Amino acid sequence: MAKSSDKSKKSKKSSQKESKPEKQDKVEAVTAPEQQVSTFNPMNLANIATPLADQKFSKKLFKVIKKANKNKHVKRGVKEVVKGVRKGFKGLVLLAGNISPIDVISHVPVLCEENNIPYIYVNSKEELGFSVNTKRPTSCIMIVPSGKNSKATKPAAGAEEYKEAYDECFSHVSTLNNA
Repeated sequence: MAKSSDKSKKSKKSSQKESKPEKQDKVEAVTAPEQQVSTFNPMNLANIATPLADQKFSKKLFKVIKKANKNKHVKRGVKEVVKGVRKGFKGLVLLAGNISPIDVISHVPVLCEENNIPYIYVNSKEELGFSVNTKRPTSCIMIVPSGKNSKATKPAAGAEEYKEAYDECFSHVSTLNNA
């Protein structure tokens, strides 16, 4: 009789082992949608998000951000951007249009206008965060081609690789702000 009870224990263990992979499959199925990039929903866009970059121009901006980030010429987050604007850094400010509550960044465009710094809104904070190689969504970014030397008029050493694309974006955003 002892042998038959041992076999039943083994069969229970083997059935438990078989059930564990099923649970792991369910967990993978649940985590897979979270890893997908969220799609743009115009209903999430704030009313004050003007000027707003279109899809084609957004891609160009994100490429410039990635190149500037390699050279450490990017300030991310509200706190760093506001500090940079107040200290007199010259550059280009990008704001996410789907921030909720919008009060978090509503003062940044006013500061930019007072200091003659061009700014533009992009569709999503997730794309903005991804462009600076962070997993976290980012509400605003400032590209500073002069790098650490903020008062300099000429760009820093690494800025040559993205200077032409940056100048195009800077002039386009400046015309949008003045219009």
